[in-house]
Amino acid sequence: MLQLNPPLPMLTPKGEGFAHILIDYGPESDLYWTVFITDTGEMWTFSNREVRAAKNITLGRTHVEPIPLPAADGSHDEHGKHPSNGSAIESASAADHPSRQGASS
Repeated sequence: MLQLNPPLPMLTPKGEGFAHILIDYGPESDLYWTVFITDTGEMWTFSNREVRAAKNITLGRTHVEPIPLPAADGSHDEHGKHPSNGSAIESASAADHPSRQGASS
């Protein structure tokens, strides 16, 4: 776990915000970003595939690809996670994270 200083501006499925914490469970897991949403003040944790760095003209990042929206039918991805509900870290199974194996549910 790493506290980002300064926080990084991010685009998320919940809107624009600033990532304050980066969580890394190891080489076989996504990175997870804890983002404070600017409009609502909510704090959400998103997997790496759910967020984008905000546009930054100074760094030459003038176009940011849009974040894919979840399927209209509410379906889940191949790992059983909803693609952009912001709760990927809570829904991850023990098999996804060796440090969680053996933990009771």
